[in-house]
Amino acid sequence: MIRELTLHGGLPALAYGEGPPLVFIRTILPNAGNPTGISRLTEARQLNRLTRGRTIYSLGRRPGRKAGTTMADLAADVAEAIRRKFREPVEVMGFSTGGSIALQVAADQPDSVKKLVACATAYRLGPVGKQVQRDFRDRLARGEYRGAISALVPGWVEKPLPQKLLKQFMSLDTSTPEDPGGMIAMLDAEDGCDVDCEKIAAPTLLIAGDRDRFHPRDLVEQTAHRIPDATLKLYPGRGHVNVVRDKSFYPDIIRFLVNR
Repeated sequence: MIRELTLHGGLPALAYGEGPPLVFIRTILPNAGNPTGISRLTEARQLNRLTRGRTIYSLGRRPGRKAGTTMADLAADVAEAIRRKFREPVEVMGFSTGGSIALQVAADQPDSVKKLVACATAYRLGPVGKQVQRDFRDRLARGEYRGAISALVPGWVEKPLPQKLLKQFMSLDTSTPEDPGGMIAMLDAEDGCDVDCEKIAAPTLLIAGDRDRFHPRDLVEQTAHRIPDATLKLYPGRGHVNVVRDKSFYPDIIRFLVNR
């Protein structure tokens, strides 16, 4: 059963499973609220593979975020929600931008994090990641919502022909984001992200593909090196999005959460 929640500060959340909490921080989404329809089914299918005797709280962003928001602000939102809801440190996990926020939470708010799982992320964006996210951000700022997401394709796909085909497909998207200002604020925050990983005290699992174009291998390895108690799982041949398709992805996370 999926439960709808609103945590401190207006953070929307969905809860899956029963047991001790694991807080999952979502990536950038068009809406500040909880996903619905196919998006909710997809999230549920993925996160239910990790419940295993725990409750996963999947968190969105606080509504109304404006220009000037920093990663530290986003991390503080999550940390305060954890303190108010659970009164003790919990397991925290994030993917992509959500992973960047998770790293920031662990660095800035160590009393909130018992264990950390950060996937498809690093202490900062790589050059390709910065460029494509700035292109996406600028399209949103100009109100060019149709097919705006196609700007991210070079970060997902490396070869020119697949890039071209995927861009053509994405350009058919006619949806309008419900919270473009919030998306822009998060994109700007991640653009300036530079997490002080030496401050992360929690045992940390970093998972990445060695062909991730948003967070290339060298940045991921630097991130793991800077975290005092980090384990790095680097999946060969995997990029930013398809790292979750690796057969080791879910088993590696479960082993880390259970055994550490």
